[in-house]
Amino acid sequence: MRIEVIGGGPSGLYLALLAKKSDPKREIVVHERNAPDATFGWGVVFSEETLGSLRDADQPTWAEITETFARWSTIDVHVRGETVRSVGHGFSGIARARILEILQRRCRDLGVELRFHDEVPAVDALPAADLVVAADGVNSLVRRATPDAFGVQERAHATRYIWFGTDLVFRAFTFVFRETEHGMFQVHGYPFDADRSTFIVECREDVWSRAGLADASEEASIAFCQELFAPELAGHRLLSNRSAWINFVTLRCAAWHRGNVVLVGDAAHTAHFTIGSGTKLAMEDAISLAGALERHPDDLERALTSYELERQPAVERTQRAALDSAAYFENVSRYASFEPVRFAVNLLTRSGRISYANLTQRDPELVRRSDAAFAAAAAVSGDRPARRLAPPPVFVPAEVGRLRLANRVVTSPPGLDDASDGSPSRAMGDRLREAAASGAGLVLSELVAVASEGRITPGTPGMYEEAQRTAWTTIVEDAHRTESAFGLRIGHAGPRGATRSRSLGIDLPLAEPWPLLDPAEMTRAEMDRVRGDFERSATWAAEAGADLLEVDAAHGYLLGAFCSPLTNPRSDAFGGPLENRMRFPLAVVDAVRAAWPSDRPLAVRLPATDWSRGGFGLDDAVGLANAVRDLGADLVHVVGGTARRADPEYGPGYLVAFADRIRNEAGVAVIVEGRVWTLDQANTILAAGRGDLVVLDYAPTS
Repeated sequence: MRIEVIGGGPSGLYLALLAKKSDPKREIVVHERNAPDATFGWGVVFSEETLGSLRDADQPTWAEITETFARWSTIDVHVRGETVRSVGHGFSGIARARILEILQRRCRDLGVELRFHDEVPAVDALPAADLVVAADGVNSLVRRATPDAFGVQERAHATRYIWFGTDLVFRAFTFVFRETEHGMFQVHGYPFDADRSTFIVECREDVWSRAGLADASEEASIAFCQELFAPELAGHRLLSNRSAWINFVTLRCAAWHRGNVVLVGDAAHTAHFTIGSGTKLAMEDAISLAGALERHPDDLERALTSYELERQPAVERTQRAALDSAAYFENVSRYASFEPVRFAVNLLTRSGRISYANLTQRDPELVRRSDAAFAAAAAVSGDRPARRLAPPPVFVPAEVGRLRLANRVVTSPPGLDDASDGSPSRAMGDRLREAAASGAGLVLSELVAVASEGRITPGTPGMYEEAQRTAWTTIVEDAHRTESAFGLRIGHAGPRGATRSRSLGIDLPLAEPWPLLDPAEMTRAEMDRVRGDFERSATWAAEAGADLLEVDAAHGYLLGAFCSPLTNPRSDAFGGPLENRMRFPLAVVDAVRAAWPSDRPLAVRLPATDWSRGGFGLDDAVGLANAVRDLGADLVHVVGGTARRADPEYGPGYLVAFADRIRNEAGVAVIVEGRVWTLDQANTILAAGRGDLVVLDYAPTS
């Protein structure tokens, strides 16, 4: 077999040496356009898991790399004039030039031909080969020649960064956050040998522009950053290697091979530098591809397919974590008011790879400090003296308005459509009593219709007749025999009333079909009637003893339907831009707040995703959260919208990022839900300041 490798970076060199080691009869040539000692960037970082893979793949390379490593186990977070240190993390760093030197020497020892200063203009310019490996980086000539063949997707991120070195040797992985008149700048710094460290400076694009860096020369950029981070540099220099301000591009490819051409490393994928996985992923690609060639020596297509099937899922998991990490740094100013320990916990858990429980194992002292700070911030007058050891966040009491909750868990038993003419069934009461007995701080009902025609189905419970109020009074009294508070969720199905579905073109048989309210056709009189229905239900819910009331303005039900530009209500007062269309739902919230006792908290359930149908995006959700907060809402319950994309991701905690943004931009307490199954997930959300109360879902059984 003859293998031509385009690109002499870590992925190309490592694949060449592993393939040659596996079968010395192979002819392998590496083409690199630069000199042997040319490198862009400074140091690279490896995890213990990656080191294990390198050891198993080629012991001599592993031994030489690990002998050169700079090792450390701490992370320092410099923020607001304080330094928070976290231990127990385990990193190893090496100069990029050094790892290339090691790989080049090992290739020569094994008989790989290395050609430097050898620019390959096109794949067809190469000698005839059985396999062509494109290891030529994110700007891969091979991939760009036929992008459609690989299904290329590229996303430029909203920050600018510049990659320096420094003669300061950090003793920890160091993050520095510096507020300026232009906005927030941050540093990612880590050692990679005995004399130098990597020093990456990052900021949002608008901050970069306001600071005058768009037109700055390399020398001017160095001078700006040295002055800005003079306290941390302590007289040391920043070192440049053609350093320039650039946007990171996340690259995905639907396919990694075509015919006898295969992509590896940055030619196939990138993961944001804030999780330090570029070289790791590239070398793991090489291990996987070499293994596939060894398993299928006589079937190249099968080997390349096997490589792709093995590596794509692993890389995609890393890319998802990297996107979460990148989003954190793009919006880090959102957390500028956090006290330093909470800020550090938020940073450490940003990508989902470290959770509260995992951090407890790594650094129990930091978690103890975090728990103590969380409990102290939540304490109110009349609390018992502080415990010597603060409980985990989920078990810290919460105060919402004047309502005190025993803990921060919310449970909401699923509706089973078993109400009778709007009256809650005995089975429904049993479900709610069992939920209260579970010890959750707040039990929240399913949607309770404010009018007969507002039911989702004939089995939806209601609060529009005296008998229903009496039934709910009994349920609330039973819940109050436990430590749980009880919340009633009220709403109107509107166009989603399943008894008459225009979208499906069917009418379900009913003895007395009720009229369907559609925002596109509602008159002012109908709006006034609905507002009155909500007021009445709020008053009766208070009389029934409910501790909290939640108005449902989500799920495409009547109030939520006003979010969509597809509705275009007939009344001029409510047509046009989103802020006009939302006047009716906000008028309902205002009326409910007036009818609901001022000493009891009001929550509003809002849709908040980046894949909602009809143009209601996350910016709109933040604006709406601001509006309901100003009307007196104490909580926003963040739920999903209707999918616009064909493939929204419903992974664990899929709504947390949206709740986080609403909480920390709108400045309102939030209830978080969305496949949160464990106390560890809940504690991570709370400790990091991404939510205030958490709905625990039933964990999947498989």
